[in-house]
Amino acid sequence: MRDLKLLSVLFTLVFISCDKDFASIDSDVISSENAINFSTSSIEYPVVASNLRLNPIKSNNLPSFMLGYNNDPVFGESNASFLGQIIPVEFSPSFGDNIVLDSVVLTIPYFSRAIDTNEDGESTYEIDSVYGNNPTKIYIYKSNFYLRDFDPTGEFSDSQDYYSNGSLSNSEFINQSDIEAELLFESGIIGDGSDDFVPSSERIDLTQLDSLGDSFVSASLAPAMRFKLNNPNGDFWESLIFENEDNAVLINPNTFKEFFRGLYIKAEGVNSEGAMMMLNLASSNTKLTLHYTSEISTENDTDSGGTVTEAIESQNEYVFNFTDNLINIYDNSFNIDVSNSNTVDGDERLYLKGGEGYMSTVDLFSGSFENENGEIVDAFDHFKSSFYNDEDDIANKLINEAYIEFYVDQSQNIESEPDRVYLYNFEQNVALIDYFLDQSVSETTINAKINHLQPLTRDGDSISGDGIKYKIRITEHLNNLIIRDSTNAKLALVVTSNVGSIQNFSILNSGEETRDYPSGAILSHKGTVLHGSQSDDLDKRPRIKIYYTDPDE
Repeated sequence: MRDLKLLSVLFTLVFISCDKDFASIDSDVISSENAINFSTSSIEYPVVASNLRLNPIKSNNLPSFMLGYNNDPVFGESNASFLGQIIPVEFSPSFGDNIVLDSVVLTIPYFSRAIDTNEDGESTYEIDSVYGNNPTKIYIYKSNFYLRDFDPTGEFSDSQDYYSNGSLSNSEFINQSDIEAELLFESGIIGDGSDDFVPSSERIDLTQLDSLGDSFVSASLAPAMRFKLNNPNGDFWESLIFENEDNAVLINPNTFKEFFRGLYIKAEGVNSEGAMMMLNLASSNTKLTLHYTSEISTENDTDSGGTVTEAIESQNEYVFNFTDNLINIYDNSFNIDVSNSNTVDGDERLYLKGGEGYMSTVDLFSGSFENENGEIVDAFDHFKSSFYNDEDDIANKLINEAYIEFYVDQSQNIESEPDRVYLYNFEQNVALIDYFLDQSVSETTINAKINHLQPLTRDGDSISGDGIKYKIRITEHLNNLIIRDSTNAKLALVVTSNVGSIQNFSILNSGEETRDYPSGAILSHKGTVLHGSQSDDLDKRPRIKIYYTDPDE
């Protein structure tokens, strides 16, 4: 038994000696006369955080898309519109004879979930990612702008990027008149907001007529945007689709996309108010449907042994789905000017806004730092030498926890504070190691990655309370800096609608080095204001706080 214990101890010592890494240990280490004594302490290092107004961001191939209007009391107005290609579900169709168009309906569901079902199987829904319930002006146009798949200025297989300002590059822009070619729908013609679009959580009941001409509910849909499109000149859809039944434009996707170049859905506010919505384009119920009746000829046998041709009237659908190039286009009128941001000492306030908005760059260990002797020294050099001995290749101190707290500036009129923010490596366009090591997961994004990216702490722990602070743990990031000699790269702080949505999208004109922006930040309309590195409230300036264990000599 004694030999077994000795072998176990030797194995542990070999393992530790071979691994340069170390793990955090509890502060309540037991001491004895023959053991090394430990003490715990803390230290703070400076952070320089600066504001950055975003250039246009790549906004095609997003996981979702925004549509609507938001008027933020701090930042100003933002319109999010959508441009997308559609193709038929069926090619080389046979529509029949004597075609009569009944209606053309565009359906795009919200993100929603059923919260109750009655005894008849009818569901009650709760919609998600819809912000505001004020009337919003909606226009739907046929677009004449061809959304090409590949970039002719790049390599053969380079796909074409589209940006949030409606551009393809620095020199090529989408002409507004091209995407507003034919008006197919306009809400609230009177303009007083009474007939404009208002998002609803009500399910949608679809009705049909029975043989007696009475209507009945044939199916139900989850809550969705649903518009009955116009038929300009009384024959727009007939000449566009039905009259091309035998033509090449309805043979395959390529010929159709050249022929019908897509739909543009434009949103505007009504009396400086509106709603912002996230579109669930991945839903099978997202579609444009032409409802029509036609006659189909059939041959039936007669009693005399001959045949007779009869025309049978039927109700039909011709369905189109969104595909390929789908683009968010933003039109912002923001009030905050950060062109004179102080990148040396940091800014007094930090402005964060989703979409094509604002972010903050974060330089760790930058700024003035006074050491134990009252001398102003380089903070990063002090950190490395204090926590790691390069000559002996051993740790001087063990980091138990390290984090930064970003305090909300409650003096600002922040209307809709984001529950989550996201900190990532701005130079390498990747999440921090703490993000990947955080295994806290949940069905709802509000409770995912909460160890690394702690959700907004609010007054009274109420979901409606004013925001207090965000806490971001960077323990393993700092361990990487000292143990693995990682580069102390510039970081970026952004708001996010989903901490799991970290797919990178390029920023136009981001300099010689490519800089990216996460999809979760693009798909957020929310904004907040934080205390910065030069805040008048010294206690609320962001700092690196490190709690460590120090072996006593």
